[in-house]
Amino acid sequence: MTAVLEARSVTKRFGGLAAVSNVSCVVEEGAITAVIGPNGAGKTTFFNCITAVAPPTSGEILFDGRRIDGMKPHEVTRLGMARTFQNIRLFRQMTALENVITARHCRTRSGVVASLLRLPGMRREERESRETAEGLLEFVGLSHWRDVNAASLPYGDQRRLEIARAMATEPRLLLLDEPAAGMNPKESQNLVELIRRISARGITVVLIEHHMKVVMGISTHVIVLDHGEKIADCTPESCCKNPAVIEAYLGKETVE
Repeated sequence: MTAVLEARSVTKRFGGLAAVSNVSCVVEEGAITAVIGPNGAGKTTFFNCITAVAPPTSGEILFDGRRIDGMKPHEVTRLGMARTFQNIRLFRQMTALENVITARHCRTRSGVVASLLRLPGMRREERESRETAEGLLEFVGLSHWRDVNAASLPYGDQRRLEIARAMATEPRLLLLDEPAAGMNPKESQNLVELIRRISARGITVVLIEHHMKVVMGISTHVIVLDHGEKIADCTPESCCKNPAVIEAYLGKETVE
């Protein structure tokens, strides 16, 4: 299999604290990889390093064989990587459709002059962006909310809207930070089905998730972090039997 993403000895320090310490891993094309671990394990910080939100202190990150550590977030997005966040970051006073259209900016070429003069090329891009956004809202099951402000959407649908907005950037790699957080069992199951359909489109997925039922039901590979260090890198089945993973979640006394 081809490696889409590779982390080599990635470390992120905040003063004297190493939130991520010497983490290396490979994400293969087409995989659904789960990054799990207890609270404070460094999962979101690791995502931030990958997506250039918080560049690593040391180490290398390669996307499609190209080093991206040191790039800016919008540059990484243009290369084909998109993400959602643990805390929902929608444009709350914009409609669902407007939220997704906004994400198309990184794939358009019209500049300020073309926009002011409403040149044909700009109008074409505007039309194409709207059609793409409408198609993505239908894909995630939110067509009926298209003209409703994001702030008014139910919580689970706000999560799905974030995913639609990320997909509007045309990613090859999609990173989801706790997408099932706050969802009830039915919403979580619907999310699992949505991620499967995203994967079927040829998009590689990496997700941070605490819901082990979601992890076991969807992931093809699992990376486990604890106190910023990688303690396991294996299949979901092997992960559940790994003493180090069990200890990280349940405590040493339980393992013994």
